[in-house]
Amino acid sequence: MKTILNQVVEAEKAAKANIIKRREETAATRSLLNTAKLMDQSETLRRLKELETLEKVADKVNNITVFGGLEGLTKDSIKINV
Repeated sequence: MKTILNQVVEAEKAAKANIIKRREETAATRSLLNTAKLMDQSETLRRLKELETLEKVADKVNNITVFGGLEGLTKDSIKINV
C-alpha cells in the first residue's frame, strides 16, 4: 500500500512539474513573438540586433580584415534580404 501511495505522489509531482515546464515554454514563446513584432516595426531595433549578432560572431574569430573602414563594416557587411 505504501509503495502505491508513493507512486501516486511521485506521479502527481511529475504532472505538476510538467505543467510548470509547459507554462515556462509558453511564456518564452510569447516573449519571442513580442520581440519579433517589435523588431518588425522598428528598423533601429533590427539594426541593433544585427550588430549584436555581428559582435557575437566577431568574438569567435581570431583575425578580421575590414575593407571600407568602420563605416563599411557597419553599413555594408550585413545585408538582410526580406
